Amino acid sequence: MSSAAGWYQQPDGRQRYWDGESWTGQFAPGVLAATSALPLLRQDQVTASSGRRFGVADSFGWGGLALVVLLGALTSGSSGAVGMLGLYVLVVAVIALARGRVGWARLGSRAAGAVALGTALVLITVGAIAAPPSRPAPVTAVAPTPSPTTSTTPSPDLSAPTTVAPPVVTPAPTIDPGATAVAQAPSGTALAAIAALSVKGRAPKTGYSRDQFGQSWFDTDRNGCDTRNDVLHRDLASRQMKNACKVLAGTLAPDRYTGMSIRFVYGGASEVDIDHVVALSDAWQKGAARWPAGKRLALANDPLNLMAVDAATNRSKGDGDAATWLPPNKSYRCAYVAKQVAVKGKYGLWVTAAERDAMTRVLATCPTMGLPEPGSAPTVAVLPRTTPPQPPPAAAPAPGPARAPATPVQGVHPGAFCSPEGGLGHTVKGTLMRCSTQAGDSRARWRSA
Repeated sequence: MSSAAGWYQQPDGRQRYWDGESWTGQFAPGVLAATSALPLLRQDQVTASSGRRFGVADSFGWGGLALVVLLGALTSGSSGAVGMLGLYVLVVAVIALARGRVGWARLGSRAAGAVALGTALVLITVGAIAAPPSRPAPVTAVAPTPSPTTSTTPSPDLSAPTTVAPPVVTPAPTIDPGATAVAQAPSGTALAAIAALSVKGRAPKTGYSRDQFGQSWFDTDRNGCDTRNDVLHRDLASRQMKNACKVLAGTLAPDRYTGMSIRFVYGGASEVDIDHVVALSDAWQKGAARWPAGKRLALANDPLNLMAVDAATNRSKGDGDAATWLPPNKSYRCAYVAKQVAVKGKYGLWVTAAERDAMTRVLATCPTMGLPEPGSAPTVAVLPRTTPPQPPPAAAPAPGPARAPATPVQGVHPGAFCSPEGGLGHTVKGTLMRCSTQAGDSRARWRSA
C-alpha cells in the first residue's frame, strides 16, 4: 500500500519528500537527524509503493505519445514519426525542468528533465534530416491595393500570376549501338571501314544523265574487250564464246540477288543485266557531280562496281542505296553491302546518315566480313580519243540531196545500256530497237522502237 505524500525521515537522519508514488530529489534543509516529529517511512512501505499503479496521468501521457507518433508516421512516414516523438519529448522535458518531476514519464528530477531535453533535440534533428525534400509551391503575386493618390507615371501590371519554372532536367547521354559496333569491329572488315565514310545529305539530281559517265562499257583496261563482256565472262558459268571476248551464252549459278540459276543467251530474252552496285545516279548525288570526266568513266566501268544479276530484280533497285534497297536473297546482303562500302571508300563517295545506319545494321550481323579488295582498276580512266572537228564543207551552189538517217547499230542486246539516246539498232534477229529511257528507269537502254 502506498503512503501519503509528505516529509519522511531517512536512515541518515535527513528528511526527504515522498509524493505518494515515489521519492523526489527534495531534502529538507537544516533538519537535524535528531528530529523525531516526522514519521519514518519503513522499508516495507517503500517496497510496496515501488509497484505503483497505472493511473489516469499515465494513460494520458503514454496515450498522447502513441497518438502523436502515429500521426507523424501517417503524414510523413518514419521521419515524421521521429520528429513528432522529439517534439513530444521536448514538451515533457520542459515540464520536468519547470516542476522538478513528471511522474508518469519517470522523470524524478530536473537533471532527468535536462537529459530528456537533449534527447528531444536529437530526435527532432534526425527527423528533419530524414524528411524528403518538399517541392516549392507556385508563387502568385498579389495585386497591390490601389492608392488614393493619382500619379501620371503608369505602374507595372503585377496582377499576372508568376509561377516558378520547373527544374530543367538534362537527359542522360545515349549511346549509339551502331557507332559502338563500328568502333569495336576488327580491322580490315567492312564494318570497320564504315567509320572512314563521310556522312552528308543527298545532293540534288540536277544535271544527271548516263552520258555524264562516259561511253557505255568502254574498254578502260585496254584488253580489247568491252566491259560488259568482261563481266559476263567473269560471272557466268558454262560459257559459250564467239571469240576471245564475246560471250554468247552462260549461266548465273546462282544469281546473287535471287539465289536462283538464270540462263543467259545473247540476243534472247533480257534476263541478265550488268548492275552497278553503287548506282551511277546515287553516285552523282553523293559526290560524282563534281568529278572530272575520267573519274566518272572509271567508276562506271570498274569491275569492283559491276555484277551480272537477274534483270528484273536489278531494275526494281533503280538508283537505291542500302537504306532503300537490299537484295531479296538475304544470305547475300552482307557481301552486297560490303561491296558498296568498298566502292564508296575507293572513290570517296559519301553516304547519308540513313544509309550509314542501314550499312551498320546489315554488317553487324556479320562483323568478320572482310572488305573487298579495291582491285587494279584506276580511279581515273583515260578518256577515249575523240575525232577532231572537221571544218564545215564549202557552200554548194545548190542544195544536195537529203542526208540519209544514221545507220542503225547491228547486233544490239534488248535491255542493255546504250548511248546516245535516240540511236537506232537491230538485234541479231533483225528487230528494230531504239536507245531510250522510260518512266521509272532513267537509264538509256535498247528498247523496242
